[in-house]
Amino acid sequence: MQQTIEVARTAINKKRWPQARYALSRAWALVNALPANLTTQEREQLSQLRKKYAARDTPAARNGKKPQPKPTTRAGGKKSATKTTAKKSTAKAAQKPKPAPVHDLGNRYINRAALGYAPTDKA
Repeated sequence: MQQTIEVARTAINKKRWPQARYALSRAWALVNALPANLTTQEREQLSQLRKKYAARDTPAARNGKKPQPKPTTRAGGKKSATKTTAKKSTAKAAQKPKPAPVHDLGNRYINRAALGYAPTDKA
């Protein structure tokens, strides 16, 4: 049971919401299967985790995220043109999609009589 609660806790901390939801449901199923007087501590932990999971899309949870700082530009001159053109040519070559392989199934005999499309005596 403790292992299941720990899985839910790590999934919530790593923001893996589907995994967290599944782990919470499994943990609640385990807790509900056991007597209530033996699982009070686990119930408290699960209720705290459920509150944390429920608050995943609230404005307070979003405010905790800090935006990434924009990269600063260099103070000196222009970038060299030779480096950028070399990167573009390799990028275009890498972007060509490969054609999908065609699978040849060959000529196959279909027993139409076995499928019910023709009389069985003419097969």
